[in-house]
Amino acid sequence: MSKTLLFVVLTLFAAISFAQDTDQQLANHYYNEGDCEKALPYLQKTFKKNPSKIIFQRYIHCLKELGDDREILKVIEEQTQHAPNNYEYKVILAKEYERQNRQRKADKIVDDIIQNLPGSPREIINAQKAFSEQGEHERALSVLKQGRKLLGNNYPLNAQFAQVYGDLGETEKMINEYISLLDYNASMLSTLKRIMPRMIDFESEDSESFELLKNQLIRAIQKNPNTSSYNRLLIWSLIQRKNFSAALIQAKALDKRTSNDGKEVLNLGRIASKNKAYPTARKAFQYVINLGNSTPYYYSAEKQLLNTQFKAITTTNDYSQDDLNATIANYKKTLQRMEKNGRAIPIIEELAYILAYYADQKNEAVNILKEALEYPRYNDIGRAKIKVLLADIYVLQNNIWDASLLYMQVEKQFKYETIGDEAKFKNARIFYYDGDFKYAQSQLDVLKASTSKVIANDAMNLSLLITENLGLDSNYFAMEQFASADLLLQQHQFDTAFQMLDSITAIFPEHNLADDILMRKADAHIFQSHWQLAIKQLEKIVTNHKDDILADDALFKIGHIYENQLLDFEKASDYYFKIMKAFPGSLFATKARKRYRALQ
Repeated sequence: MSKTLLFVVLTLFAAISFAQDTDQQLANHYYNEGDCEKALPYLQKTFKKNPSKIIFQRYIHCLKELGDDREILKVIEEQTQHAPNNYEYKVILAKEYERQNRQRKADKIVDDIIQNLPGSPREIINAQKAFSEQGEHERALSVLKQGRKLLGNNYPLNAQFAQVYGDLGETEKMINEYISLLDYNASMLSTLKRIMPRMIDFESEDSESFELLKNQLIRAIQKNPNTSSYNRLLIWSLIQRKNFSAALIQAKALDKRTSNDGKEVLNLGRIASKNKAYPTARKAFQYVINLGNSTPYYYSAEKQLLNTQFKAITTTNDYSQDDLNATIANYKKTLQRMEKNGRAIPIIEELAYILAYYADQKNEAVNILKEALEYPRYNDIGRAKIKVLLADIYVLQNNIWDASLLYMQVEKQFKYETIGDEAKFKNARIFYYDGDFKYAQSQLDVLKASTSKVIANDAMNLSLLITENLGLDSNYFAMEQFASADLLLQQHQFDTAFQMLDSITAIFPEHNLADDILMRKADAHIFQSHWQLAIKQLEKIVTNHKDDILADDALFKIGHIYENQLLDFEKASDYYFKIMKAFPGSLFATKARKRYRALQ
């Protein structure tokens, strides 16, 4: 081929390609503008060159908009000829014949699909989907019934039957199909867990579909007590409902009938603990422990039980003195049988934290941690964590410079690790407590670039607090008082701290620190489980400082208290909605939207 001829051919192809692209671009443009009259000629050209599904759908839509029934049938018939094995276009053609009152033609297409189904699971499912997607659920059911005759027991169509029965509102039949899938193959349990949430309402309090599922599974278990898959599905279903106590009963029953080693109950306990269902979690772990220390999950359950007790105390504040004493006794009992090495460190950390922050036994906590620093065989990060916790307790004891020394040791050893950044932040806070604001801020500014988002955010907030409230002599005095009160709050000297914060408000009633003072009081009340007092302080921020940076934070905390502590979900929803409406650009708006949707 000569160069001239090659150039002509390439130019021609380029022109054709350009014309095709232009037609499609114009078709898309006018269609997106909602102008079917202008889009139609370009859709027609594009469809002839490229009869793709999206072009076909848009072409038919515009023809319907313009009322060209004859052309609609012509285009659909062409598409069925172009893709003769595609059931979707055949079903669309039948629907169009029905729309145009040509029922005999429509019935012929449908009958032809159903009567001539091949004995292929894929083809049967494709035909069912084609009818289901067009809302033809009765016909989809007919396809499946014919398919079941063709396939016999060679392929389970239970999931497809269940979907169609669900679409038809025949919930009991839908559930029967799901359970029958387990009869066909118990390993289908994981598949059921994936698809059932689309069809079963696990959220509503009075969910009819869940009650039917539960009752059907209980009957199946009673009829076939040795078939563990029914139990497993029931346990999973109860977990979806967050009915952990009922799930525990089933998990125990399953464990006794199968392995009797506590594995099922241990897993249920972990899920319950993760969902803050601590009483149920404790019962689950205690069940495994009671099986004896010769069972494989005894020590794991023991650790999980301690950790659950730790979380119940430190996150909910819902405990009695007896609960606290029993928890400490359990920790000590466990440590007595453990070797003094790195494996004991996580348990020692939790025990020391409870002793220092909740049992007012700071000296004992310090002694335990000092002893742990002498243990052999554990890594430097573990030792650094012990040092940081020990320093935190020194702050509680007002030994702030001993604390600073430990923080600096960890910071120096782990300059490029998160634990090092944590120590650096806490050391900067020591200087802030002491009134050396400039040095504190110089350290905080470095930490704004920390790889830990939590540390970077904390550093930025404290740095911003210092920046906004330093300058004039009066401000400097107020800031020193505020920092001293912060230290007292850290040391749990709440009454003294409140008096100092109130003195700032009395002397400087219009000070910029006013909203920060209210937030500090609210956080202290939250720590002490004084929920209504906390809400009172937070409401003052929302009312009197609605244009300051803490207003959205205050709203979110109120919503969180109502949701998680006072269990007033309606009020929680109201406060989350207020954040979404008043602070749409806030970081809290995303969290609030998620919680609002969950509660709704």
